[in-house]
Amino acid sequence: MKATIYHNPRCSKSREALAILNETPGVEVEIVEYLKTPPSRAKLAGLYARAGLTPREGLRKAEDGAKALKDATEDAILDAMAADPILIERPLVETEKGVRLGRPPEKVREIL
Repeated sequence: MKATIYHNPRCSKSREALAILNETPGVEVEIVEYLKTPPSRAKLAGLYARAGLTPREGLRKAEDGAKALKDATEDAILDAMAADPILIERPLVETEKGVRLGRPPEKVREIL
């Protein structure tokens, strides 16, 4: 099974999710450092739809840029994430079984 993780190596939760993926037999892991190679707006929208999340739920609220999006529409939040990927909460993990936001990291097991 292939698993793609949208990863930030500086994030402990992202590192924990990656460790779970690497420790799971039969999982081929593709790592996308999303700050270096951000997903497109369309890809983000698709990931959130598959995860059953709204863009607002996928927003990294601790970032300064997120505060300006308090009253923004979902479309505006997606636009902001595409323009500034630091606003994307991490890690997002995608497999053929679905997409999960790895908070807590153990949630990724649901799609393995």
